[in-house]
Amino acid sequence: MRAIVWQGPQRMEVAERPEPADPGPGEVVLRPGAVGICGSEVEGYLGHMGNRVPPLVMGHEFAGEVVAAGPGAEEWLGARAAVNPISGCGRCRLCRSGQENVCPERTLIGVHHDGAFADLVGAPAANLRALPDELDVRTGALAEPLANGVHAVALGLAGHAAESALVIGAGTIGLVTLQAALLSAIAHVAVIEPQAARRQRARSLGAHAVYPDGAAARAAEDELGVDLVLDAVGARATRALAVELVRPAGRVVCIGLADDETTLGFHAVVRNQIAVYGSYAYTMADFERALQWLAGGRASLGELPPVLPLEAGPEAFARLVEGPPDQVKVFLAGAGRPV
Repeated sequence: MRAIVWQGPQRMEVAERPEPADPGPGEVVLRPGAVGICGSEVEGYLGHMGNRVPPLVMGHEFAGEVVAAGPGAEEWLGARAAVNPISGCGRCRLCRSGQENVCPERTLIGVHHDGAFADLVGAPAANLRALPDELDVRTGALAEPLANGVHAVALGLAGHAAESALVIGAGTIGLVTLQAALLSAIAHVAVIEPQAARRQRARSLGAHAVYPDGAAARAAEDELGVDLVLDAVGARATRALAVELVRPAGRVVCIGLADDETTLGFHAVVRNQIAVYGSYAYTMADFERALQWLAGGRASLGELPPVLPLEAGPEAFARLVEGPPDQVKVFLAGAGRPV
């Protein structure tokens, strides 16, 4: 089969790879219909993500059709499904409590083993959720990124009243976090984004206010600060800005992974009793809620671009390194993909 193989920093090619092995008990093989390129994969392409080791087939935001099923998974044969790429060990107390996303032994399709930028991909049947017949496969592939926003907002609201929220960054993760905040009944949700086109997109998707920078947000928002700040960028500057803009006894949720090392003025954190949370991926419950919102038309990223062939993958990655695309998401898939 054909696959997009990452060979190392800024080295990617379409090459032949062995097809997935015949599925074992509780396993399936899918033909991906739409696979989104994630910002973390662009960072991986550059060699900035230590959890990705070449040669690797990436691709963890996907939906497709089940073309083979092992014992115990026969009911999935021929079905269209969105796939949660995260698998925990299933044994530790984190998995038993539904927090498989932070299981120390978790694995991800497209990170720890080959992913969906290929004609075929294997997955555990337990990680599949059926797509309604009327749901476009591209929309189904958005369940994975939207689940990140669902999880981050849920962390931000757990035991914490929030009438106002501010999302830093209006890339895909910022936009899905915006959607999750709006659908979680936060009365006022604003976005900071330096790029005008992205600000316009955030506004079109329901943001109550959009700002080009922190100074504009500071001048316009409540002088006390915002109840909840969600950093979807993860740069040193945006993490510091989040702490600056949140109100005393407020909450900051960090989603983005742009930088590893960060220095914060921690006197403000302590004296203002600010809670800073890391938000990693999502649970299956978050994934299910994201798919439900998409299927019901409650969440959307607007008009989606067509799915590109796998052969366009290396160029698409190289182009994304140069700057954000005009589209909200770039999708790839192999030949014979379901719609």
